[in-house]
Amino acid sequence: MNVIARRVGNMARRREKAWRWEHWGVVPDRETQLALAAELEVSEELLHTQPWPDWLPVGDPIRVDFSWDQSGSTIALNHTLEKAMMDRRGFMRLTGMSLAGFATDWLNVEPAQLVAVLRGGRITEEFVAQIEVSLPRLHTLGDIYGGQQVRKLLDAELGMVAEVLEKSSYNAAIAQRFHGLAAELGSMAGFASFDTGLHSAAQRYWIAAVHSAHTAGDRAVGANILKSMALQCRDFGDFPGSLTIARAAYESAGKVTPRTASMLAMRLAWAHASIGDKAESHRLLSIADTQFGHGTRPDDPRWVLWFDEGEFHNHIGACQLDLGNLRRADFHLDKAREGFSPTRRRDYATYLIRRAHVQNDLGNADHAGDLLHQAVPVIEHAPSQRNISKLLAVRDRLPNGTHRSGLDQRLSTLTG
Repeated sequence: MNVIARRVGNMARRREKAWRWEHWGVVPDRETQLALAAELEVSEELLHTQPWPDWLPVGDPIRVDFSWDQSGSTIALNHTLEKAMMDRRGFMRLTGMSLAGFATDWLNVEPAQLVAVLRGGRITEEFVAQIEVSLPRLHTLGDIYGGQQVRKLLDAELGMVAEVLEKSSYNAAIAQRFHGLAAELGSMAGFASFDTGLHSAAQRYWIAAVHSAHTAGDRAVGANILKSMALQCRDFGDFPGSLTIARAAYESAGKVTPRTASMLAMRLAWAHASIGDKAESHRLLSIADTQFGHGTRPDDPRWVLWFDEGEFHNHIGACQLDLGNLRRADFHLDKAREGFSPTRRRDYATYLIRRAHVQNDLGNADHAGDLLHQAVPVIEHAPSQRNISKLLAVRDRLPNGTHRSGLDQRLSTLTG
């Protein structure tokens, strides 16, 4: 912002303005872009031919050309660990055909045979189990404290798994479990980066995690990762891309538990709702409802447990909001409130913001403002750039008034 202020004398140095385009896809005005281009030594002509942020110097590309085998999975993991923590880009580097092609590859390629590896010290099943039991704790930390707090822990755990894969001795069964661990840790590290607003880093983790899931032969965890990638596309307004990836997740999962099937059908229903496809969205919502009604099972994967009663209704509310059915959306969001765990602060903040969006569109601006006020301290406890961005977007929809000005004072603690 100091650079822009120096070049654009009449531009107020408001931190919130900088935050919006630094962290979540808001397009700077023309004058701001010209100032940035001059500082970065980018020709003005490129601004005429390439939209924001395509003209920005993008740094290292994100590789998607790793082989779909044991060796390629390990290489992808090490490449990600080398690059991801340093990748501070707040936009999606992979888009369009590259992303769709990656999802198609995952959908069609067959898993390769795992083999034993003989390098260093031998890894036992007990050692693998000790790492596996730490995954729920790491997931809970993200729910309570937000992605920013847990991201470094996840990267460190992933680094340990990568080092074991590269330098230790283990049989094929241990290899399968370790690649499965890498997939789950990479999935969580990707979501933590996504939640923090580091979108290129999120893509790096997810690409490697999908390769690890493929090597482990775990179609369900791979589908879960693609589900997150579809959400990222949706947040950036790439609704066709979100639909392509959500469909690949749904179709590639194979035989899964009812709760997992419900979660994947729900994400695809939301993708269809985002493009206004009411018939297909409602069909998939019906499938999700039926599968959810079968309840949980002992063989449910640990990562599906977050998709509980509260999240189920929260996601139906999101679908109905996108379809313009505000009363239905509000009904399900009201039911979602009853099912939320108080420890899941990040998800609860997302819920409050979505409910505020619906209330404002129903004409209840004061209630919407109150809900946004409630969300601020929750976000303070569980920092989330994603939730801040969504809160700001709903705040901008509120009519001018005292509830909005009072909210702005509280928001300064988040964007300052």
